Amino acid sequence: MPYDRQWVADAISMIEADFNRSADTHLIRLDLPKLGNIGLYLKDESTHPSGSLKHRLARSLFLYGLCNGWITRDTPIIEASSGSTAVSEAYFAKLLGLRFIAVMPKSTSQQKIDQIAFYGGECHLVDHSGQIYEESQRLARELGGHYMDQFTYAERATDWRGNNNIAESIFDQLKREPHPIPRWIVVGAGTGGTSSTVGRYIRYGRSLGQGCELCVADPENSVFYDGYESGDCSVTNNKGSRVEGIGRPRVEPSFNPTVVDRMYRIPDAASFAALYYLEKHLGRRCGGSTGTNLIATLSLITEMKKAGQAGSVVTLLCDSGDRYCDTYYNPDWLKAQNIDLTPWTKALERFDQTGLFDMPLDQCNGYAGCKGS
Repeated sequence: MPYDRQWVADAISMIEADFNRSADTHLIRLDLPKLGNIGLYLKDESTHPSGSLKHRLARSLFLYGLCNGWITRDTPIIEASSGSTAVSEAYFAKLLGLRFIAVMPKSTSQQKIDQIAFYGGECHLVDHSGQIYEESQRLARELGGHYMDQFTYAERATDWRGNNNIAESIFDQLKREPHPIPRWIVVGAGTGGTSSTVGRYIRYGRSLGQGCELCVADPENSVFYDGYESGDCSVTNNKGSRVEGIGRPRVEPSFNPTVVDRMYRIPDAASFAALYYLEKHLGRRCGGSTGTNLIATLSLITEMKKAGQAGSVVTLLCDSGDRYCDTYYNPDWLKAQNIDLTPWTKALERFDQTGLFDMPLDQCNGYAGCKGS
């Protein structure tokens, strides 16, 4: 397709105008019982126009593709996704009048499939999450399109020094809080781009010397934790994560383990039990990755309390639970997955009584590839 300079200039202007119409997302202080001198904050990314944290990523990926000359008038856009990024990219493809095809596992929630269709996108479903990469490349070749490849370009497309930077927003919104420099920021890993952005900004913003650290929470059937613990980022598995939006069968190129201070592996039952706990305390439903983040966050708060520390901990509310009515909030789906929430539900109830989360979790402090170097 011929490169249309004026169309590209107009497309960039439309994306920038869309951003200019947007307000920042809210930083919610979650007042749980027994927190004491520790502030727990949720960065609510569900309020973006396309409904999730991935709105920031999709915007950055489109700008990256446009400015690199990869996207022009009538370029079909293809993306490999577990759903959330695809919804946001479908939003921007519609804005620019481009065909959009999302390559996703068949297990993707119907609500996400419906949202992609609402924005005019097409869904190409595969049997297993490990198949999405090659299938996306094949479609891009056959259609003469552009494969966005969020897993490779997420950390390159998002500028941690500005331009749509979630980390900068978090620190700005904490300025008037009792503890404006957080002790921990907790995120999940889907592409690895958010953790790379936050980890770099902690260093760039000079918060490293003030005790701020980054924790990444990884769900079952994901290999980010394994790569971090072993130092071998070539590790893979053949299972898909049940927590949509995070967890991958390979360590994605955008994941930067050297900026991560700690990782937790979170059982899926814990993640889903945390959703019901959050619904009780927040008054609304959240997506599965928020539950994964919360479990790691409560473990860190427990550690701080035992050490007699005050401070703040920030994590992400990635998307709304409305997307998962047929899965995480469906007792029949949980039963079919052989997931028992009971032990984790009881542990969360004990946290409300004591301020201590007493369930053991796998954890690793410091990337193995850096140890001894």
